[in-house]
Formats: sequence, C-alpha cells, structure tokens
Amino acid sequence: MGPGPVNAHPRVLRAMSADLLGQFDPEMTGYMNQVMALYRPIFGTANRWTMLIDGTARAAIEASLVSLVAPGDRVLVVNFGRFGLLLTEILSRIGAVIETVDAPWGETVPMEAIAAAIERTAPKLVACVHGDTSTTMAQPLDGLGDLCRAAGALSYVDATATIGGMEIAADRWGVDIVTGGLQKCLGGPSGSAPITISDAAAEHIFARRHTEAGIRMAGLEDGAGPRIGSNYFDLAMIMDYWSEKRLNHHTEATSMLYAARECARIVLGEGLDARYARHAAAGRAMTAGLRAMGLTVFGADATRMTNVTGVHIPHGVDGEAIRRMMREAFEIEIGTAFGPLAGQIWRIGAMGYNAMRHKVLLTLGALEACLLREGFALPPGKAVAAAMEAWG
Repeated sequence: MGPGPVNAHPRVLRAMSADLLGQFDPEMTGYMNQVMALYRPIFGTANRWTMLIDGTARAAIEASLVSLVAPGDRVLVVNFGRFGLLLTEILSRIGAVIETVDAPWGETVPMEAIAAAIERTAPKLVACVHGDTSTTMAQPLDGLGDLCRAAGALSYVDATATIGGMEIAADRWGVDIVTGGLQKCLGGPSGSAPITISDAAAEHIFARRHTEAGIRMAGLEDGAGPRIGSNYFDLAMIMDYWSEKRLNHHTEATSMLYAARECARIVLGEGLDARYARHAAAGRAMTAGLRAMGLTVFGADATRMTNVTGVHIPHGVDGEAIRRMMREAFEIEIGTAFGPLAGQIWRIGAMGYNAMRHKVLLTLGALEACLLREGFALPPGKAVAAAMEAWG
C-alpha cells in the first residue's frame, strides 16, 4: 500500500504466462494494434501514435525528452517535487537550456505562473509531471496546451502515477506527449510504459529521423533535423516499428505487451468513470481515517492525488519502526519519502488492484495498532469507522 509499485492484478499475471510469439507473427502484430486502440481512451486521445515503450516508466520519459529536445533547446519545467527534478536531470544530460517554474513541495504551480514563465522564457518545450508521488500532489493541466501552442512550444506530461486512476485528458489538455507506467493505477508490473504522441510532436520527431543502416528500408527518408541522441529511445524508429512498416528496431518485450494489453482490458472493462470514482473513494476514505486517528495529512486537499496520501509522522514516533512493524506483523507495506520530506511523512497508496475498501480499512487498522503499540495516543477504532463513512 505504498506509492508504487503495487500488487498486480491476477489477470495480468496470468496473461504474462502465455507463450512467446515471434516479432512478426500476425498474432503478435495483432496484439500490438489492439494495445494501440485500447490505450487511446485511457489517455483521453484519438492520437494515432499511442503505443508502448519497452522499459519502466522512466524509459518513456527519457524517450520523449531525448526525441523532442536537441542540445541547446530551451525547455521550461513545471517543478513541484522529485519527479519535476528528474525531468531537469534528464534534460541536463541532453544539453538543454533549462528554465523552471516552481512551487514548494506540497503545492502545485498556478496556471498563471506557468503562462508568465512561458512568456518570459520562450521555450521550445514545456515539461510537467501530472501526479508527483513524492509530494502526493496532482498538477491541474487544463489550459496548458493552449498556452504552449500560442507560444509555438510543444508539451510533455509524465502521468506515470495517475494513468488508470485519475482522468488523463491528453486531447482536452491539448498536450503533445503523455507517458505512463503499468506499476501503479494500471495494476501491472513495471517494465512497459504506455505513451501517446500528437501529430505535431510526431512531425517534429520524424524531422529528426536517422534510421540505422542495418534496418534501412526503401521509401524511408531521413529527416533534416539533428539525429536523436539515443538509439534505443529514438521515438522515430520506435514509431516506425509500431506502424505498418514494422521496422525491426528492437525485440518487443512480449510478456510485457501481454501485461499492458490485459491492464487496459481490465481498466476499460470496469469503465473509466467507475474506476476514477473508486480511486477517489479510496483516497477520500484513507484521508478520513488518518485524520480520525489524529494524524495530519500532508499538502492541500484541492490538489491532492486521489491514489496516494501523504501523512505527517507524529512527533516522537520512529517512522521506520512503524513501517517495519506493519510489514512484519501485517504484511502491509507503506512508503517513506524523498528529499525535504524524508523522515517527515509516510506515503500511503491505494492504486489499481489495491484501491479497494477492505484494503484501505485493513491498512488503517494496522497503522492504528502499530502506533498504539509504540505508545502514540489515539482514539481506538475511530479511523476505520471514519473511512467506512467516507467511502460511501
């Protein structure tokens, strides 16, 4: 019950046990086409280029940035936590000129501040995290795409921690690339990263296409732009692999493709609205239970992620001792924190297969028992009752 990875859905684990297929077997390429179709509604898009990047969620982040940004390009990063800092880390390795618009950990960046930063810096790309699990905050994104287009900039959003649990609205937001991961709200294992790419971003990326000599094919022309600085993360070649060209860029991670396909089937089978409502109920119940225990929830209610809740470790309580006791006595894992919040808060997730009422109630009951055993005074029994009420 931490901020991810979480328990994978049993259907996903079963799907991964299916036998492997050849990379150009019609059944395999059929599954690739199915995955593209299945993830479009999950991303809230009609984008043709909706597919998978082989690797953990960070693989899709890096593929997006290295394929969009050339050395010397100016990029504005919307930064409000550890994963905004990760974007600057990757961009610095690419050689981008990095500008930031920042908010303290526990807050998000107002859209008017982003607008002012875009006007001040004139970036070629604006990069942002949707839900930053390090702070448990979700950045509002309506209007971001309009600001970027008006300034002639492309946009990138990392939705690793929210896809499948909070609404992702790539087309309504007007953003160009959104990436995710399986290991959180989608209820799968880490190792495959869904991505959606707008036509505008695809045109920019294909202008940098430089196909490796060993797989070059007739009718595939290189672009005039600078070559993308990674072979594995070259989105131009990866898109050609997922297209009808079936350019053999790399060997698709077959079992992870099965997993990603089954994750999407489960999400759409439940229904997006019902799934988002379930995650919202889980987050609401978790927050109510923690407060009923006398604990202080971290950050602003208005912008908190529904699927991860930060809570201050009470004064005088050994946070790691509590986490260890929960793991050993109840077999429940909750998360620690990073950076300025290390040792200050726990992060408790309720994502995907774990965003269930009984799992929230068991977690709260276990935390109450562990705190009582450590001598922390709290009203026994109040947390679970408050969570049951809030769920409804």
